[in-house]
Amino acid sequence: MTVAPAPSPPLLPHPPVTAGAYREQVWTALLRAHACGYPLPPHGHHPNFKGARPAAQALLTHPDVAALRVLIVGPERALQPLRKLALQAGVILYVPHQKKEGWYWRLTDPAGARLSAMPHVGEAVRRPEGAQGAVIACVAVDDAGQRLGKGFGWAARGLKLGLPEFTLAHPLMMTPVLPCAADSRVALIGTPGGVIGVRTPAPDSEP
Repeated sequence: MTVAPAPSPPLLPHPPVTAGAYREQVWTALLRAHACGYPLPPHGHHPNFKGARPAAQALLTHPDVAALRVLIVGPERALQPLRKLALQAGVILYVPHQKKEGWYWRLTDPAGARLSAMPHVGEAVRRPEGAQGAVIACVAVDDAGQRLGKGFGWAARGLKLGLPEFTLAHPLMMTPVLPCAADSRVALIGTPGGVIGVRTPAPDSEP
């Protein structure tokens, strides 16, 4: 008697990648590649990646950003080179106050690029008056500009101020398509190799 083979079990779909799991993948890849500076390990932070200065220079000289004279810029260490370059170029910056939620440091002095100097050279204000764009850090970003942050903090879900938002990223922080839900969307990505203009997302792909 011929015995029929047992039916194969149904193939189960791969479980979706959570935002937390994908952040861990990116942080670990950066750490293994020795692609970050302080703070280390990068886990739990917006990575202070090597090449942040040329990425900042590329973004600030892009025509869509070079024309902006007032920017909101995050307080992360990875954005310190961008803050310094922007202030040296005469751009007015608003950086979120680290001790007063909802407040900003208004900065015009290049010395204010460092967080520790902001209380000495900055002016504490409630609103980023005249802001024309914002540069916010990320953990990962894809070709459509879908940005994944560290999961908490002042710009966790983007600023929602009706301003164009930009970010900086190391190649290891980039992917063609995020495998998880994004936190926000950026218009341009500054990288050590130049600026990447994001492709237009499908109408239903906004986070």
